Amino acid sequence: MKTFKTYLFAGLLIFALAGCSDDSEVSTEISDTVGENGEKISLTQSLPADAVSLDPHGSNDTPSEKVRSHIYEGLVSQNENLDIVPELASEWEQIDDVTWQFTLQEGIEFHDSSEFNAEAVKANFDRLLDPSRGSTRAFVLEMIEEVNAVDEYTVEIITEYPFSPLLGHLTHGAGDMLSKELIDEDYQHALDEAGIDITLDEYYEIREAGGSDHEDIAEQITEYTSTVVEQNPAGTGYLKYDSRTPGEQTVLTGNDNYWNGDVNVADLTLKVVSEASSRIAEAETGQSDIAADVPPSDKDRITSNDDLILNETQSVALEYIGLNTRNEYLQDKRVRQALTHAFNKKAVIDGIYNGAGTEAVSPLAPDVFGFDESLEPLEYDMEEAVRLLEESGYEDGFTLTMMVNSDNAQRVDTAIWLQQSLEELNITLEIEQLEWGTFLEATGDGEHDLYIMSWGNSTGDPDNAITPLVHSSRIGSPGNRAFFENDEVDKLLEEGSRESDDAVREEIYSEIQTILVEEAPLIFILHPQKYNVYSSSLDGVEISPYEEFNFQNVENND
Repeated sequence: MKTFKTYLFAGLLIFALAGCSDDSEVSTEISDTVGENGEKISLTQSLPADAVSLDPHGSNDTPSEKVRSHIYEGLVSQNENLDIVPELASEWEQIDDVTWQFTLQEGIEFHDSSEFNAEAVKANFDRLLDPSRGSTRAFVLEMIEEVNAVDEYTVEIITEYPFSPLLGHLTHGAGDMLSKELIDEDYQHALDEAGIDITLDEYYEIREAGGSDHEDIAEQITEYTSTVVEQNPAGTGYLKYDSRTPGEQTVLTGNDNYWNGDVNVADLTLKVVSEASSRIAEAETGQSDIAADVPPSDKDRITSNDDLILNETQSVALEYIGLNTRNEYLQDKRVRQALTHAFNKKAVIDGIYNGAGTEAVSPLAPDVFGFDESLEPLEYDMEEAVRLLEESGYEDGFTLTMMVNSDNAQRVDTAIWLQQSLEELNITLEIEQLEWGTFLEATGDGEHDLYIMSWGNSTGDPDNAITPLVHSSRIGSPGNRAFFENDEVDKLLEEGSRESDDAVREEIYSEIQTILVEEAPLIFILHPQKYNVYSSSLDGVEISPYEEFNFQNVENND
């Protein structure tokens, strides 16, 4: 399991809250699926959205990670103090500025009974960074230039340039380990489907050599990779994949051969329940033992029920509105500033988020290293918004389209709030509600003018909090859906990631935040306080700040 899931800030979540309340009376019968007398427990959890991919090198979205985090583990994790601690690697050493050596835990097996070793680690990083995969998560570890299996349980990682937060990035789900046998099977399937008559070893040799030959093959097999992995994913985690009905549920079972302690869970059903009020009702009636992402407006409803426990914690995530800087109007920063001034952040936080969060002035939450508390944001000021539009020549207004994922009522309400505010500026905002997977694809392709999303900073470092959102190399699906390009920001972000002196890093990230406020590619809303509910008959429910749940040690307290 992720050490973070065991220790850190129980209840901290990242993803935006969803749904409206329903105060109708509901039965409070508790689920009878909970085992007794030390028996393994069957659990059901309701989630607001389905996983897009079960492949650790697949889509970079929170709903997917909520499922994958039970199945996979990485080389390292973090503890309650955000220190890096061992997971699949027992120890490590930085040899020089670009070389790291990891000693692996021995005797660990993947869910398909294949061995976890140095060759498996190399295979995972090679696959993540292989252009044929086209992984939207590759950016997390793209600084890795080479991975070598020194011996069976020793791995050498060489980066292209000095990269200070490497260990933090390795705690990201992109660094999770997948069975090498499954990786080989997946590549072989891709080659067969594409009609490429070479052996797997030959492909790996071509990939290692790089160049046009590999580019040609990669282009042909891209659409076939991940097919095998999606059908039967195999990691080293405390739960194993059992079955899946897309759009409805995923079922996982306990890993009886788990290397890191006993597993109290017999099986876990992850059920998709998009409406927040329905998720709460599931918990109230015992149809679900745990309900994720419940709105703060239902706090009293939950706390008044002795059969339920409400978990609430302040997150370091960012909820924000992105502005497509390639849009005819939004490429003018004065227009972006005008929209920012027209957004009454405090009113939205109080009225839509029920005050559940900390107002955001930059991508960095106050508790994150590099946050500049002296930063002056663009405040709500309709007169200034009017002035900026007049100065830019758009006082007569124009029309924009805003994309929102339909399963998140707070985001829909926020879009409506902005829509009404922009009417005062003669700007028509058309709102398009999309299913989560469609939303990710459309915004990744730049089909929007505005969008609402969250970013979780799932490494705890300012580099990951900012770089994916605004660096020009991350444009599109990797995170920069604002399609923002700024040479100075790119340069500073690269300097910040390579700098080892904390004082210098702080200065760099302060300068970056100042530029982002001025350029306004994003409207920073809040760092949300997150709410989850579970049956009071359960002990040992653990929740990480990256909205990953851990049920390995869950017990029935009845």
